[in-house]
Amino acid sequence: MKFFEYLKYLLIGLAFGFVLIKSEVVSWFRIQEMFRFDSIHMYGIIGLAVVVGIISVQIIKRKNIKDNKGNPITIPPKDASQWKRYIIGGSIFGLGWALLGACPGPMFALLGSGITVMVVPILSAIAGTYAYGLLRDSLPH
Repeated sequence: MKFFEYLKYLLIGLAFGFVLIKSEVVSWFRIQEMFRFDSIHMYGIIGLAVVVGIISVQIIKRKNIKDNKGNPITIPPKDASQWKRYIIGGSIFGLGWALLGACPGPMFALLGSGITVMVVPILSAIAGTYAYGLLRDSLPH
């Protein structure tokens, strides 16, 4: 049955949401503190996530770890000539994060913790993703 194949991902997602709630990274007040440079809390968590990511990527590369289907995990190199895309995309992402007070992952954790107004940005994100999928071929990449 398909449900049981994906159960581990559901459990990992629930655990991740629990960690987000307990570490207060989904707190609008913590995010506001970060953007106002009033607290190091969020910068410490983001910095820790970067360190964990670096270590994880190095382990994947050095141990030749494969995905759940046995395929090698590869990380394609970034095209440095496309730096404008990264600046524009990162700025849009950051602006949305600052205005909403949550990035995409915590939106679901906030909804799960009872903040029902998060339905609006979640539906907006889904609509934006759908619109991008429709317009992708006609957009400059």
